[in-house]
Amino acid sequence: MSRFRFADVFRFNFLLGDLNRDLKLLVLSNLVGAFGDGLYFYILPLYISGLGAKPAEVGVVFAILGLASALTPIPGGFLADRYDRKKLMILAWMIWIPVPLIFSMAQDWSQLIPGSFLYGCFIGGPASSAYIATAAKKEKMASTFTTLSAAWWFGYIFSPGFGGYLAAIFGMRLVFYLSFALYTLATVFLLFVKSQHATKPSTQPSAPSVPLRKKELLVWSSFFAVIFFVLSLLRPYIVKFLEDVYTLSEFQIGILGSATFAGSAILVVGIGKLGDKWKKSSAILVSLLLTFLAIGILTSFSHFPVLALASFLMGASYAVWSLISAVIGSLTPEASRGRWMAVSQTAGLVAAFPAPYIGGILYEASPYYPFMAVIMVTPLLAALALIISLKVET
Repeated sequence: MSRFRFADVFRFNFLLGDLNRDLKLLVLSNLVGAFGDGLYFYILPLYISGLGAKPAEVGVVFAILGLASALTPIPGGFLADRYDRKKLMILAWMIWIPVPLIFSMAQDWSQLIPGSFLYGCFIGGPASSAYIATAAKKEKMASTFTTLSAAWWFGYIFSPGFGGYLAAIFGMRLVFYLSFALYTLATVFLLFVKSQHATKPSTQPSAPSVPLRKKELLVWSSFFAVIFFVLSLLRPYIVKFLEDVYTLSEFQIGILGSATFAGSAILVVGIGKLGDKWKKSSAILVSLLLTFLAIGILTSFSHFPVLALASFLMGASYAVWSLISAVIGSLTPEASRGRWMAVSQTAGLVAAFPAPYIGGILYEASPYYPFMAVIMVTPLLAALALIISLKVET
């Protein structure tokens, strides 16, 4: 077994050397689209509150987003196994393009709901995951997914701070217009990606027994569903906590958002490399422990440099989505990969659907409660990841 060196994460050739031309185009699309997304998403809870929403109503907006996310992967998965996956990825971005414009015109928080539903549409998610799994080198599955994920989060590094600055000086409308333009550009890059159709079952090599695969997929899907529920309890309220408890400005909160996504861009790639060298469940264990540490620091210290460190470590929590895609991609035959991706993603998104609303109720009782709930549960999830590593994953 070759030695894992975290310093390799910082080598550009290491990051993209295992990716083909189409995956590199996806990296570019992710970078541009994420920059546009990060301009407003991190401070979106503040924008919703500014339109008159209480914490529980902020949770409603994010729950609507979660509902759309939960409803759309299954049809997207069936389409991904029947039609050109490239076209489905383009369609997904086209659904997103009008979202910033809808948000910019809202005069009341309830008017955000149509845009929130479109924002949550995840019909292209299974197609994208299946496309990456098919194009990736099989021995580099985890690191390929985390590299594509890191490209997305790298686009977020500077955009929250920049978006917060623009919002403070010019208002949110300009921020939304800029996001609209960058969403459009990200879609254009996908036009140059090669088409990909699912291979017919008759051309596939023999696969391991279906019952064993179904058992493994059930275990993994259930595990990730619990993780998504727990993390979704507090994600919409981190910026609210920073504003309400530590009285930070939008610009300071944007800087901390940049620190979080810098952590995502750096730590997620390292965690993915670890998943290739060891086990994917071991990589999840590391992600959960870093998340636990980040929340503990975030709720215990108010000094800005310490909060920046906590925000950086919080970036590790974003590795989970990439790792589930790598797991499912490794377990499923190519001909039905889109559907299996959809099943696992739907399990997680359905579980996460009520979490923002529940988190909002906890936050209204005390801003610390959603964080305390996650702190109590995360060590149990880490222990479960260890059990899966020992008992399930081979």
